[in-house]
Amino acid sequence: MTPSRILAYGLLGLPLAFAALPIYVHVPRFYAETAGLPLALLGFILLGARLLDAGIDPWLGWLADRVSRRRMVALALLPFGLGFVALLNPPSENVSIWLLASLALTYLGFSAATVAYQAWGADVGSDSGLRTRLTAAREGFGLLGVVLAAALPTVLAGSLNDGIARLSWILPPLLLIAAATTFIRVGVGRPVVASRQALLPSLRRVFADLAFRRLLLVFVANGIAAALPATLFLFFVADVLQLESASGPLLALYFVAGAASLPLWVKLAARQGRVVAWLLAMGLSIIAFAGASLLGAGDLWPFALICVASGLTLGADLALPAAIAADLGERQGQPGACFGVWNFVSKLNLALAAGLSLPLLALLGYVPGSTAGLPALTFAYALLPLAFKALAAALLWRWRHSLESES
Repeated sequence: MTPSRILAYGLLGLPLAFAALPIYVHVPRFYAETAGLPLALLGFILLGARLLDAGIDPWLGWLADRVSRRRMVALALLPFGLGFVALLNPPSENVSIWLLASLALTYLGFSAATVAYQAWGADVGSDSGLRTRLTAAREGFGLLGVVLAAALPTVLAGSLNDGIARLSWILPPLLLIAAATTFIRVGVGRPVVASRQALLPSLRRVFADLAFRRLLLVFVANGIAAALPATLFLFFVADVLQLESASGPLLALYFVAGAASLPLWVKLAARQGRVVAWLLAMGLSIIAFAGASLLGAGDLWPFALICVASGLTLGADLALPAAIAADLGERQGQPGACFGVWNFVSKLNLALAAGLSLPLLALLGYVPGSTAGLPALTFAYALLPLAFKALAAALLWRWRHSLESES
């Protein structure tokens, strides 16, 4: 794999992440304010849709081990693009039904494309070092897509919500260009020959791997720590900081810092090992995010500094765990099944973050666009993630030592 082909593989990650940011960050507030859905109803719809989405990922992973990965990616991109356009252009009536249906279509395409795309990377990567570089390229372009999605809404329109609706029409041509480049430049690789086990035996084989199970526990705790701020970011910036107009640049700042840090984490992982690098990133993240609970109205620059500092640790979260999972999947001989379970857990984190935090905030009296319930919002956004991040670090430390004792 030449550097240009590694970059060509990673390019498809740009449109996938470009759509992921609005789906997971903008949609809750967009439908709460533009469509007028109550927080509790919105939370339950998001929880239900994301649980259904997460539930099909193990099956999609099993399927990706038995069909052409490239063909599966290509077929999945059409419903993904159509669903995304529909999601950000809701009608004036039957909004809740529209939200659920468009989410289902978008999630189906996104999940199938992502699982097959990740497994394709495991096929192309011939060793752990190359798989780390491929993962870093994929996540690096993904961060670029996220930055574009964060910055463009305020550029495309005067208000954030109007810009989000217009953002949907950027995805189709972006998806077409990126997909064409990746498919032309990247070969099939050497697919792992999967066993002809049925779905349930295949999943049992995934979970029989003790190292993979313990890594999943780390991923769950770390994922919830990231999913809570992602779900509540726009609410926090608008109502606690009262800086709604700065939300796009602040998001872009966070993800630019993450993209800039990727090469550093890859180099550190090559020298010290991926687990040590990931542990260091977790510690830095806790230090960086600890001051967010002390902020109030108008604290733009302190929060911008927190966005940069916490963003610098994002690169490790994106590149290192997925590369470790790719190694374990290759060892099992079924990378698709492993990434199906991996994505299931990732989406379960996001589902729980939205499905539990939004109804809980409504119960505690938080009302979007007002000063009601702001202490509860600050706790859920700034303090609760720190506890989950500390738990993830402790579990990762234990996981590292369990591997050493086994070897």
